[in-house]
Amino acid sequence: MSECKDILVTGGCGFIGSHFVRQALSRWPGARIVNFDLLTYAGNPTNLADCQDNPQYHFVHGDIRDPEAVLAVMKGCDSVVHFAAESHVDRSILASDDFMTTNVMGTHVLLEAARKVGIKRFLFIGTDEVYGSLPTPDVADENHCIQPNSPYSVSKASADLLVRSYHVTHGFPALITRTCNNFGPYQFPEKLLPLFVTNLLDGRKVPLYGDGLNVRDWIFVEDNVEALCCVFEEGCIGEAYNIAGDTPCTNRQITDTLLAKLSKDESHIEYVKDRPGHDRRYAVDDAKIRRELGWKPTRSFDEAMDATVQWYRDNRPWWEAIKSGAYREYYETQYGGISISSK
Repeated sequence: MSECKDILVTGGCGFIGSHFVRQALSRWPGARIVNFDLLTYAGNPTNLADCQDNPQYHFVHGDIRDPEAVLAVMKGCDSVVHFAAESHVDRSILASDDFMTTNVMGTHVLLEAARKVGIKRFLFIGTDEVYGSLPTPDVADENHCIQPNSPYSVSKASADLLVRSYHVTHGFPALITRTCNNFGPYQFPEKLLPLFVTNLLDGRKVPLYGDGLNVRDWIFVEDNVEALCCVFEEGCIGEAYNIAGDTPCTNRQITDTLLAKLSKDESHIEYVKDRPGHDRRYAVDDAKIRRELGWKPTRSFDEAMDATVQWYRDNRPWWEAIKSGAYREYYETQYGGISISSK
């Protein structure tokens, strides 16, 4: 890390990206953090309102699919942390074009620019969804076959493998992470946990897909960002690292937890038609990052859930501004005509 002083963060106004930017500013006080973000629907500059006056922080509005803009912003930087992506499976099922152009072609544009300017370290933020659905009790280590099943996960797997190919072919200084489901403050309320919390805070029902027994592993976003920083600082170039929370839960278990924390009963659950190709279970083995880099989650699932619920209680104006307009139209389309304001 000592050689990296000017870090380009793509998608820094998004959920995980904004937490990383904030952590980077405090963790590396000598570094300049350049946030390059297109500010699509999920990119929210208010996520970093507390950083605007920090002289280390610089925001540049732009699109990772634009070679000239990318090359211009990357000049003067010595490392890249690449978050920018279309990230919601449901949206990729409705329309996948932006997922392919942003996640695959955008990553290619970044890699080409990074080669031209001589980037010293390139961290690609991937997902456990690239491994596909696993039967119990199987878990995927970093050498497990890549078997994505949704347009979103295919786009991320393609980008993941593209980054790997640049290391193998060109000796490019790449690092890859594959993380399980994140949760925490500032998460756009199309994802399960913030959607359910904000609905319940407003006394509305929560739309639960299918039988609710799909399994995901959950990690608090701040623990994930700690892991990303460890990989960025100490990871072995050319390697991939799984990041897990070791908290596998069915969607129904997550729902029941939130109902209990918000003093609601089962009448607030509305079962809706399952989405096409819904993967049943994700599970990754993160022994490598624990063994080689000494990282492990430090927040208990229950205390992280409490902190998350409280954040949405305390920041109603943030999510009320989001859950209107175009998002309202998407919500009602996605969940079969259920009104976002239905009780």
